[in-house]
Amino acid sequence: MNLTLWICAGLLAAVALAGGISKTFVPKETLAATHGGGWTEDAGVGFVKGLGVLELLAAVGLILPAVLGIAPVLVPVTAACWVLLMIGAMVTHSRLGESRFVLLNLTYLALAAFIAWGRFGPHSFTG
Repeated sequence: MNLTLWICAGLLAAVALAGGISKTFVPKETLAATHGGGWTEDAGVGFVKGLGVLELLAAVGLILPAVLGIAPVLVPVTAACWVLLMIGAMVTHSRLGESRFVLLNLTYLALAAFIAWGRFGPHSFTG
């Protein structure tokens, strides 16, 4: 189970890293022109960049605390925060009628919930 949790955390960290890099460093107009990026048209640049920074922090928070052994409780905390972020993403994509992205965000939410459950509970780093 520990290996499964590490794999899930790694996959989710890769997703967060990719999303964070694109939202932080790609111009908003370019994001808006991509498939699934229409939500950025009504969002401010600061909001989009802020989400990007949060996703970069999530990528770090899902892996680094456990690897370094410094405050490993941040791993499940980060996963729980990712659940909240995905709820917001699902609401946003749902309003735009992008059901494919709602399902994708639901998948990411499920991975994050699994990580939070496993690392807060039976497979915590402190146990």
